[in-house]
Amino acid sequence: MKAFVPRAVVALTLVVSGAGSGIALAQPGGTLEKVKSSGVITVAYRDSSIPFSYLDAEAKPTGFGWEICGKIVDQVKKATGRADLKVQTQSVSSQNRIPLLANGTIDIECGSTTNNSERAKQVDFAINYFYTGTRLLVKADSGIKSFADLKGKKVVSTTGTTNFQVLRRLNQEKSVGFELISAKDHAESALLVQAGRADAFGMDDILLYGLKASSANPAELAVVGEALQVEPYAIMLRKEDPAFKQLVDGVLTQLIKSGEFEALYKKWFQSPIPPKGINLNAPMSRELQDNLKALSDKPAL
Repeated sequence: MKAFVPRAVVALTLVVSGAGSGIALAQPGGTLEKVKSSGVITVAYRDSSIPFSYLDAEAKPTGFGWEICGKIVDQVKKATGRADLKVQTQSVSSQNRIPLLANGTIDIECGSTTNNSERAKQVDFAINYFYTGTRLLVKADSGIKSFADLKGKKVVSTTGTTNFQVLRRLNQEKSVGFELISAKDHAESALLVQAGRADAFGMDDILLYGLKASSANPAELAVVGEALQVEPYAIMLRKEDPAFKQLVDGVLTQLIKSGEFEALYKKWFQSPIPPKGINLNAPMSRELQDNLKALSDKPAL
């Protein structure tokens, strides 16, 4: 993970690791204290959350969120005085990511986790770094163009996601009449549609574009329907760990203010990406543009 040491974050590091160390590292059970003591930080990744966090052709983690995590790790090394810090990686799923963070198995998750009020009871989130909404991945010739076309259809979504809950609520409140099933991860959900075992996959639209682009035949798939809601993604941290949140927010803030965040966005959302060199062509949303000024960690409801 390439080092990145902007001036503002160096200033933050001095607060964390220098004269202010009594504030930052004396937090009982805090992440910085844990990492300083153990000499290890465990960074969580997702197997198929393209382009945020996923496995490349060599089965190594990569992506927009993963790259930002690398810059955070560089600052953790400086804040803890552990230039020898060992970086361990851990694959997580929608179901186990929060428990593994809470019990200390992982220290940070840079993937595609929605920052919402319910999860905020269990974990903390850094500044929101993406905004998305629930749409549908279908076969291009399916005839499905909107959520209203799902009557009598089988819809899959990934277990443990807010999207599954949103779809279940839609079905109940609007009596759409589709059968909702679950899959263990995004890749399996997409495969169910490709294999004809599900008619649609309901998920965050940016993840659907990533899965479509990385499929064997992208032209046979389509992303359809108006977004049901707009929700933010954010890096997930342990709850009540202000020193670590300050460090992570500091890195994000400097990336944003320096222009490097926008460069990373263009790299992962508007340029050819591995493993197939396909361009997602996903311009920055108005919500994200606004938050690059607001620097808010406000959760979805």
